[in-house]
Amino acid sequence: MALFHFDREQKVYDIHGMQVGGQPGERPPLLIANMFQTKDKLVESRKPVRFDKVKAADRIKELEEISYATGVPTLVGLVAPTADEMKAYTEFFLSVPNNLPFGIDSWTEKSRREAAQYVAALGMQERFNYNSITAWDPDIADQVAMLKECGIQHIILQPFDMEDKHASGRMKSLKDMLAVVEPAGFHSILIDTTTMNLPTHGICLLTNRMVKEELGYPAGNAPANASYMWRAALDKWGAEAFKGMDAGLHALSAVMWQDWMVFGPMSGTRRIFTAVAAATAILATMAWEEGSDLPDDPRHPLNLHFPQEVEMMKGMVEGKSDRIYKRQKELKEKQQAATPVAN
Repeated sequence: MALFHFDREQKVYDIHGMQVGGQPGERPPLLIANMFQTKDKLVESRKPVRFDKVKAADRIKELEEISYATGVPTLVGLVAPTADEMKAYTEFFLSVPNNLPFGIDSWTEKSRREAAQYVAALGMQERFNYNSITAWDPDIADQVAMLKECGIQHIILQPFDMEDKHASGRMKSLKDMLAVVEPAGFHSILIDTTTMNLPTHGICLLTNRMVKEELGYPAGNAPANASYMWRAALDKWGAEAFKGMDAGLHALSAVMWQDWMVFGPMSGTRRIFTAVAAATAILATMAWEEGSDLPDDPRHPLNLHFPQEVEMMKGMVEGKSDRIYKRQKELKEKQQAATPVAN
């Protein structure tokens, strides 16, 4: 049994030029950066809304640059709990020259609905990722109908079961939600396996695998919910210890069947993108060792940063063991059998 290949066809989506999903290692995970979250030093006042626009614009520029430099795709999550903040942050983000997709991270269903309606009024549905439809929402069907009426194309689903907090409960909740959501025909559906704290993030990572193995949807979550809740790491051992733990957790998550992730404040952009690029290169190599093809995209982190090593691996094909060769052959035969024949 391969750890890093699924016989189930994997869904791949395009969100305003950023691809997400697929077989493990085939492409790097989509990294969602938060702006204007609680304690963001750029926010000077929330009522009235006031923030450092110069530094905020610099952060967006840095994010776009490091995304391109590392080969890791990105999306901006504007954290806006009120309608006034949502409008102010969105107007600002769209005024800054950039070509990134964005979402509005709001804590209540009411504010999320208002965000969708506001984005629709701006005509920015193609660029917008709705975060999210949750298991706690009282009327998911009505919310879905409202989103379709607004022309929203990209959504996140957040399943959870209060009685069964294991991976099995998340999967049961997800299947119940999909029964309502799938018929609406959204362009993309990302699954949030719901990180609550650091130790139980392991449950989320195993749920990632189950989502991809059983359903083929892009799976992910917010490792930052785990790392930033471990305040003791910062208090006991200092900033460098926290940064190492945070980067390590995101690198681990990138390997463990994660197609996308929220990495938290943009102050962590450089460490997270570098860690995830390295982890993606390693994951692609492990998948290749199990029998998958090396990634074709020249901007994949493995090809972008390690071209000499890639050429070396290509030269190793003849020396691969019979076991690996057999696995490659089995995968190719399954892929050919699953490919529909045009009439």
